[in-house]
Amino acid sequence: MSKNHSIDRRIAKSKQALKDALISLMQKKDFKEITITDLVQLANLNRGTFYKHYQYKEDLLEEMLDDIISNLIASYREPYINSETFEVKKLTSSAIKIFDHVDKYRGFYTLIVQSSALSGFQNKICHVLKDLVLHDLYDHHPDAKIDRELQASFHAYAIFGMMVEWINQGFKYSSTYVAEQLLKIIQFSQVNTVFKLHLTE
Repeated sequence: MSKNHSIDRRIAKSKQALKDALISLMQKKDFKEITITDLVQLANLNRGTFYKHYQYKEDLLEEMLDDIISNLIASYREPYINSETFEVKKLTSSAIKIFDHVDKYRGFYTLIVQSSALSGFQNKICHVLKDLVLHDLYDHHPDAKIDRELQASFHAYAIFGMMVEWINQGFKYSSTYVAEQLLKIIQFSQVNTVFKLHLTE
């Protein structure tokens, strides 16, 4: 292993320790109350290491949020990133990586779903998903009666709804299982479905 590669790994490890510490602390106190000392003590690092990478705790938070959004976008695009067309009927559950993304950042997603920390970031995620649908996916046979903005919103909030349900259930399913369920739901919604009603007074 080269010296530079070893240094890069050490930097990445230190930064990840600080981000993990930040998420853990934000589960217990407001961001404004968190100090650099709190962060480095929990991450088992010294203050010099923090200031080598960041000037303020806000810089750490901003980098963490940017990392998560970038990974979210890459995960969403995984099924079609190297393709000219994307046929939903050929989609496989193994190609769906967005729930692997949620699992990778489960501490962060639990924080934003189950606490008031970073209020508004749920909407940010939904906006990112909506923009991906609008900008990446063009229907070859669009229905002129369907509003694309509303369709993209439906898609984004449906996926986020599955994320929230999974998180609130304590990640009791694997990411593979949730991806399989999303695929089944998509396939189910593509056919003309008739529901038997069971109404109670």
